[in-house]
Amino acid sequence: MIKYSVLASGSTGNSIYIGTTNVNLLIDAGLSAKRIAASLQQIGMSIDCIDGILVTHEHDDHVRGLGVLARRHNIPIYANSKTMEKLPNSLGVIDEACKKIITTGEPINFADLLVESFPISHDAAEPVGYIFRLEDKKLVVVTDLGYVSQRIKEKLKGANVYIIEANHDVGMVRMSTYPWSVKQRILSDVGHLSNEASGEALIELITDATEEVYLAHLSKENNMQELARLAVKNILDEHGITADQVRLMNTYPDKPTKLAVIVDKTQKLAL
Repeated sequence: MIKYSVLASGSTGNSIYIGTTNVNLLIDAGLSAKRIAASLQQIGMSIDCIDGILVTHEHDDHVRGLGVLARRHNIPIYANSKTMEKLPNSLGVIDEACKKIITTGEPINFADLLVESFPISHDAAEPVGYIFRLEDKKLVVVTDLGYVSQRIKEKLKGANVYIIEANHDVGMVRMSTYPWSVKQRILSDVGHLSNEASGEALIELITDATEEVYLAHLSKENNMQELARLAVKNILDEHGITADQVRLMNTYPDKPTKLAVIVDKTQKLAL
């Protein structure tokens, strides 16, 4: 079984827990070490059980707690070489022994969990998403990308669970007080995925195996949970994908989602 919880997601910080009976991992550590430890406690886990942190990219809202976690808890950090080189100085000194270089696209076994990174389009050094596999179970984490290419769609299709970006409402971005340069960045192919773009991608990703979709990395200024859910739901409904088939799940900037387990392709238990 694959256990998972989105510990926090949004503009202010991102971290996800994914584990099995044999290994426990974090994807990103964009919160303080104290908050991550507290979030893990809320789902019945301990920071001391974490075997590694997989980094998607070097932006602060994804790496803020890395330095303290590595020093205080001796947790290995896994990232490709370009991302590792661009980690901000604000993280402090990280022991070289804690730095584990991985190659984008090369599968790695963490005990019984097979992990594969894949390149995405974002304004970072070498940003990636992650696929997690255990036997016939598959979970996908893909946030912080300007668009979902056809190549990515083929790779990600048919997961049991998606944790996918629905960052903004395009109209809200255009009407916001952000400088034009920031608006251009958000809406560009190296920016963030809009609600509509997320829904359109899901049409091609969802199969009979898919049970839940977590809408992640919502912008505090340019989105709302209800708006994101409605936009994605309307697109799925138009293509015959109903709530009875696939459940849309919220993520939160200030609390974790319930610890959940993928049992097999057609059954999931909530703990």
